[in-house]
Amino acid sequence: MEKKMKEGEMKEGEMKGMKEAEKNVDGMGKKMKETRRKTMKMGKKVKDIGLGIKPPENTCNSDTCPWHGHLKVRGRIFNGRVASDKGMMTSRVSWNYYKYIKKYERMQRCKTTISAHNPECISAKSGDIVDIAECRTLSKTKSFVIVKKV
Repeated sequence: MEKKMKEGEMKEGEMKGMKEAEKNVDGMGKKMKETRRKTMKMGKKVKDIGLGIKPPENTCNSDTCPWHGHLKVRGRIFNGRVASDKGMMTSRVSWNYYKYIKKYERMQRCKTTISAHNPECISAKSGDIVDIAECRTLSKTKSFVIVKKV
């Protein structure tokens, strides 16, 4: 009772395989396409910066924003507190750490402060805890950008 298939027809299993192949045409999995759909907000495309961080709710038109502009994030990622936000689109982010001094057999408390770009869509204020990521040099002292408020 087998039906003879015409030249243009396919079996049911082949059809499913074709549908899955169509979904993964560009090599991206189903998960990647779903996240890309979720990041589309209000007609403005929000990039996936590759750190597994949710994009901010606000939007901005800045070219130096990792989410809405052309700024690529690479290298080191730090977590710190915004010490100052007085500069235009700039924040000073600081964090403490301990260093062991062998001669005295004691720990020394140290502090690092870095200038970071503060995009309009994030707009971190003084006292906020933020994540910063390394990017290309934006000015003489800025080579980090704030990617998330914690």
